[in-house]
Amino acid sequence: MATNKNEQQYLDLARYVLDHGHRKGDRTGTGTVSVFGYQMRFNLQDGFPILTTKKVPFGLIKSELLWFLRGDTNIRFLLQHKNHIWDEWAFKKWVESDEYHGPDMTDFGHRWLTDPDFKKVYLAEKKAFCQRILDDDDFAAKYGDLGHVYGSQWRHWRTSRGDTIDQIANVIHQIKTTPNSRRMIVTAWNPEDVPSMALPPCHTMFQFYVNDGKLSCQLYQRSADIFLGVPFNIASYALLTHMIAHQCGLEVGEFIHTLGDAHIYLNHISQVEEQLGREPHQAPKLILPDEPKPIDQYQMSDIKLEGYTHEPAIKAPVAV
Repeated sequence: MATNKNEQQYLDLARYVLDHGHRKGDRTGTGTVSVFGYQMRFNLQDGFPILTTKKVPFGLIKSELLWFLRGDTNIRFLLQHKNHIWDEWAFKKWVESDEYHGPDMTDFGHRWLTDPDFKKVYLAEKKAFCQRILDDDDFAAKYGDLGHVYGSQWRHWRTSRGDTIDQIANVIHQIKTTPNSRRMIVTAWNPEDVPSMALPPCHTMFQFYVNDGKLSCQLYQRSADIFLGVPFNIASYALLTHMIAHQCGLEVGEFIHTLGDAHIYLNHISQVEEQLGREPHQAPKLILPDEPKPIDQYQMSDIKLEGYTHEPAIKAPVAV
């Protein structure tokens, strides 16, 4: 197996939390083992930092990031690309509504762990929900939209004056015109909008830094699901850094990932242990078009990985 220093940082994080984390309750009722405050640094010159000790579906990462960059907040775009990352929160909105009259979906975390029949019912109900989002425009508009999540905050931040700010367009302009600025920041955390969001932003803000012709990005993530979420976040923000650098005629530098509450859900512990028993492969290479497109006009086929060798996927339930 080849040395993969970037991936080893993620494996070290998982081991650290297992060995030193605190048992805590959480919003979902599932329970976690958790630490507060952790940082990883990924050198993007050393290959693309997608995990190889388990398969991470790069197509889902691409479609989610393109969804954000388009300013979209409705899961229909994701479902059209066979991406189910955000289904759980839209589905939760549906089953908690007065219009839902199907099987009881309460106490999700406990029942998923203890009741095999509940899993079957839950998955069947969610599958029907997703198909209705695809088929029914009115239903999709009402129950497919997640509110002011990342796409809205990145591209259409609402001000107190009633207008909007395109933070992504602004930060690209800053990088091109004032690369030494310390204000090249995009934020998704708006205290006014948090109560109405399906899921308040976990990755709350990121900042860019230019030096020696290279673009680096640091993300602050308030809440980090180490087994399911963090591998996606690493790859997504590495891809975003590459795409923004491409827009600005720069090479890539580092992706720095700073975590607040870094946790492993109790129903993911055996999966994490399984992954820690595997050896990383060499990191793949990211391929983008020779000439950059406008940041909201990339297609799935424009973004490719070359040489992605990985171990098999490891399944685990999402806590919602």
